[in-house]
Amino acid sequence: MFEITVNNRVIDAEEGETILSALTRVGIRVPTLCHLPGMPPTGACRICIVEVEGAEGDGLVPSCSYPVAEGMRIHTNSQKVIRARRVLLELLLSNHPDDCLYCPKSSDCRLRLLAEEYGVRERSASKRFRGKLRDLTSPALIRDASKCILCGKCVRICEEMQKISAIEFVGRAGRTAVAPAFHQSMNISSCVNCGQCTLVCPTGALVEHSALERVTAAVGDPERVVVIQHSPAAVLAVAEEFGLKSGMDVPGLLNAALRQIGFRKVFNSSFAADVAVMEQAAELVERLRSGRQLPLIVGCSAASAQYMEEFYPELIPNLSTCRSPQGILAALIKTQFAEEEGIVPGRIFCVAAGACTARKFEATRTELGRDNVPDIDAVLTSRELIRLFRLYGVDFNSLRPEPADQPFSMRSTAGRLFDISGGVAEAILRTTHRLITGRELKSMKIEAVRGLDGVKEMTIRIGEFEIGVVVAGGLGNARRVLDQIKSGVRRALPSRRNVMLLELRACPGGCIAGGGQPLESSPERIKARMQALYSIDQNDHLRAAHMNPEVGKLYERIGGGPFSPAARALLHTAYGRRDVLI
Repeated sequence: MFEITVNNRVIDAEEGETILSALTRVGIRVPTLCHLPGMPPTGACRICIVEVEGAEGDGLVPSCSYPVAEGMRIHTNSQKVIRARRVLLELLLSNHPDDCLYCPKSSDCRLRLLAEEYGVRERSASKRFRGKLRDLTSPALIRDASKCILCGKCVRICEEMQKISAIEFVGRAGRTAVAPAFHQSMNISSCVNCGQCTLVCPTGALVEHSALERVTAAVGDPERVVVIQHSPAAVLAVAEEFGLKSGMDVPGLLNAALRQIGFRKVFNSSFAADVAVMEQAAELVERLRSGRQLPLIVGCSAASAQYMEEFYPELIPNLSTCRSPQGILAALIKTQFAEEEGIVPGRIFCVAAGACTARKFEATRTELGRDNVPDIDAVLTSRELIRLFRLYGVDFNSLRPEPADQPFSMRSTAGRLFDISGGVAEAILRTTHRLITGRELKSMKIEAVRGLDGVKEMTIRIGEFEIGVVVAGGLGNARRVLDQIKSGVRRALPSRRNVMLLELRACPGGCIAGGGQPLESSPERIKARMQALYSIDQNDHLRAAHMNPEVGKLYERIGGGPFSPAARALLHTAYGRRDVLI
């Protein structure tokens, strides 16, 4: 440790760290656009410049990549620094559309906020946009090249963290753009619609493909029966956004708010997660006893399923055929609910609200429906759900909690753990233990699969089976684990010598850090969401899917138990090789 002086304040710095990291650590703010915490700096945007006395040239250096040195004197807001940042912002804005009133990311646009902060009010150069057409080919994401500032954050997330490389820098000099290879469209790229790029994009260059207009139109149509399901991650996001206090019945408030808007029925996706647990636990038991197609790959993630179809089609036989909770509940709504209520399925407009952008792609799968009627009509991200509440002027302080609608209302806490990395494996193991031994686990808490580590592993004995369990959070970690399993390498993790259950999550941390969550999803927020769900699990008496009496009643109605032919016909799907051009 040594001392440096920042704005006439002496602070401690560590050998090898950058100016930005030293300043951030002590709470000194420096604006950034291209910086990604935890990743090597690129210095692409230069907005983070500071003045270092005695530095070469004019003394202005990018703080994200410039190392500290003992005795260094730094100014973060000198007149020279402010003028330079203003010029940089003016240059960025000179090649940026000024349609902020219509941009879906206007309120969260880092470029707009910095321009306001530094008083940039006039355009200093002519408009020359890099591409004027938006790429609308993806059902999940919209790419608007005209709003891209070439910060490279999306490219790095896609390439370095997710290991997908669906988008990259293409072209040279003034023709440089961020796009799929050869300027092709998103729908033929290797994009799996995880939406992690939308979380880091500082402008409106990458946003979700909004379904709000279709949903509000359906709500206002008296001929449609509009129903909605919401996930635990979406509930947590709404609670954060509207400042709902810890301990409040937030799902109950969401139920009341959605009915106030005009939704005829409101269901809880956690019920369907319990059903998914029953199906996948029964599927695991069958594979354990037969010894075939192990490990069983689970996750109930639309993005991870698409990832397997594109990158690991040879392992698709190992992938659980169970639908996601969203897909399960939608199928039950369009069949069981429609039959009980005497409603023609085509009249039902089924909306799913959750933390995932890839669910928008999942809703377009033709196999998720029957008689040319899709199970899911529209998917809202957590961000869209928040905008929906603001659009209708919902005041949560004036509402009283209301229960979800029958028959899909009761849920165990195992179903709520689905939105956490490791939560699917933990929920499945609780029920697998009951199916094999006839007894409950001594401790429902399985610590080894909890937390935010990229790869978690354990070995658990259930009856006669020694089960190796691996959890991979984020597609970059998934690739590493899948490559080792595919090649037969077992040395990296002890449990992989006998791995039988593999949970893959497209987003690091699980759905609580999904691509459809609020943009300011810091690591602290993600940890708080995770802890909130763990606390709910700890304090509830219904902690396993098989304990949910409504799940048992469902199986009685469909005429078969978990993983029976009747259950597979309704609650399962099929996956196959998905070819991409680039």
